[in-house]
Amino acid sequence: MLFSELVSYYEKIEKTSSRIEMTNLLVELLKATPPEIIDKVVYLTVGEIYPPFVGIELGVADKLALRAVRLASGASEREVQEAYSKLGDVGLVGEKLLSKKTQATLFMEQLTVQDVYSALEKIAKASGEGAMETRVQILSGLLASSQPKEAKYILRIVTGKLRLGVADMTILDALSVLYGGGKETREYFERAYNLSSDIGYVAKVAAAEGLEGIKKFKITIGRPIRPMLAERLSSPEEILEKLGGAGLAEYKYDGERMQIHKSGGKVIIFSRRQENITSQYPDVVEMVRENVGAGEAILECEAVAIDPDTGDMLPFQELMHRKRKHDILKAVEQYPVSLYFFDILYLDGEDLTLKPLPERRKRLESIIRENERMKLSKSIIARDPESLERFFQEAIEAGCEGLVVKSIEENSIYRAGARGWLWIKYKRDYKSEMIDTVDLVVVGAFHGRGRRSGSYGALLMAAYDPERDVFQSVCKVGSGFTDEDLRKLPEMLEPYKIPRKHARVETGMEADVWFEPKLVLEIIGAEITLSPTHRAGWGVIKEGYGLAIRFPRFTGRYRFDKSPEDATTVKEIVEMYKHQLKKITAEQAGV
Repeated sequence: MLFSELVSYYEKIEKTSSRIEMTNLLVELLKATPPEIIDKVVYLTVGEIYPPFVGIELGVADKLALRAVRLASGASEREVQEAYSKLGDVGLVGEKLLSKKTQATLFMEQLTVQDVYSALEKIAKASGEGAMETRVQILSGLLASSQPKEAKYILRIVTGKLRLGVADMTILDALSVLYGGGKETREYFERAYNLSSDIGYVAKVAAAEGLEGIKKFKITIGRPIRPMLAERLSSPEEILEKLGGAGLAEYKYDGERMQIHKSGGKVIIFSRRQENITSQYPDVVEMVRENVGAGEAILECEAVAIDPDTGDMLPFQELMHRKRKHDILKAVEQYPVSLYFFDILYLDGEDLTLKPLPERRKRLESIIRENERMKLSKSIIARDPESLERFFQEAIEAGCEGLVVKSIEENSIYRAGARGWLWIKYKRDYKSEMIDTVDLVVVGAFHGRGRRSGSYGALLMAAYDPERDVFQSVCKVGSGFTDEDLRKLPEMLEPYKIPRKHARVETGMEADVWFEPKLVLEIIGAEITLSPTHRAGWGVIKEGYGLAIRFPRFTGRYRFDKSPEDATTVKEIVEMYKHQLKKITAEQAGV
């Protein structure tokens, strides 16, 4: 397949803001793609060369990419800098400067998708002394062999700024239409994706084996399963009513959620975003090797920082010290962790995700050898509101965020990648005033004034609607940011800057700058109110109104551990508003 053919589809996709049209174009693209390279085409289309859990990224900085453009085009450094200052997009710079030497490349052999993918793979894998120079040489050689339009997209892919607006979920829509016969089969493709976190692999299986292959999709050690997520409610009575009268209540630890894959002596640790974080936790690897009695297993736990002197649980922020690349052993000593296991998804060849929770819990208990640093999550079976409330207060006193209460009925399967009422969060306070925090996605920004001149004065934040796969604005936040935050935010958000509102963003506000929905921040506010501007829950409470967070403030917590799709959902915002109304009504009635 010629790379120019792929580029022609990218051109069309980039021009549309319609999700339906985007999906139709993807169906056409995948139909035209040879099955043996469909995984590579899918990875490139979402701006990757491997799924995130492999941990190999392109990560070429603009400065390095511009050097490659200069070498490939023969332009002077001044010409390159002037073009970059004017256009602000490495891809457009490459397209412009390489178009000047088009005549010389008319008779060159055309690039194939495989040529481009192989070169990008070499760039990503270059390491050690001289790696930077190697990357520049490979990239400049690739650009010299490409047409201007091809160069534009090669440069955008390699710098992580493809900006087509295509996400994994959009690819799943296209796969279900092409290989399943229609979107009604999407659940099978979504399950395959949820069990593997690998959109390219799902496409490869679909192209080779069709819908039947997707239906028979199996868990693989080394490919992370997308985590199951919880809904939230504000009272023990409501929670137990929703769960049919009883539930397994577990401490909700304030730590890092881990999915641990064990095969013999090999242990791999994935974060909730499916990133491989094994190197940060050599102590966890040893604990699992010594205390998990299974040949092969996929387990879920919460790793909680503990005070090495007292053994007390410490806040989540302390785990940030474990994110370093150097002096790991020193960090292990200074910031030890305890593990609290709460689920098992796979055991010695058996997929347990379709088994009810009580059975999974028994299997988990049978293989974990508990000790001071490695335990099962503290839990009880709650059958009445009083015992649930008492256990909740115990969890708060122990330094936890609250509880997760889980269904123990026959249908209490592990719903990978899904949020539902089988698991319900009961955190510190969901009543009246907005005491609980929410995790929102940055989708736009507004230029700062006065002291904030030259930075962003406020950010446009959105909640996620998983049913429609869109991000709906819920507030404009400008308080809570330190001088350091204000300094680094433009730099952090620069890779996600786009020229217009993203196709998956819905808002009545006009931001000065738009972004791809990528960065998740923790926000607290005074209350949730009706809004004629923000689109979260549009028309659900009142026709012509959405919901907004009043007096929002950044808590200082960057949720790098969460993907945009893991953010607080629109449905949760609506539920929080309804509970707020209930409490106000009760207080007015003197209850």
